[in-house]
Amino acid sequence: MNTAINPSTQALVEQALESIRPFLQKDGGDVELIDILHDTEVHIRLHGSCANCLMSNMTLKNGIEESVRRLAPHISKIVEVKAG
Repeated sequence: MNTAINPSTQALVEQALESIRPFLQKDGGDVELIDILHDTEVHIRLHGSCANCLMSNMTLKNGIEESVRRLAPHISKIVEVKAG
């Protein structure tokens, strides 16, 4: 993780991910915070059934992105990092 992450931004992003996590876990998936770049770009990784789901783009845009921006409106971009 980027050592220059603003602690308040990280806390807000983690809180947002925690709010959506139960919905992902209910369907056998999860989300992991990978990094926050320049205090505005969040990198996440989807796990479990979410990683291979055909609806993962919708989950990312309508679920994760919406939750993060609700708590941290200064976040301009959320990027999914594929496992590999």
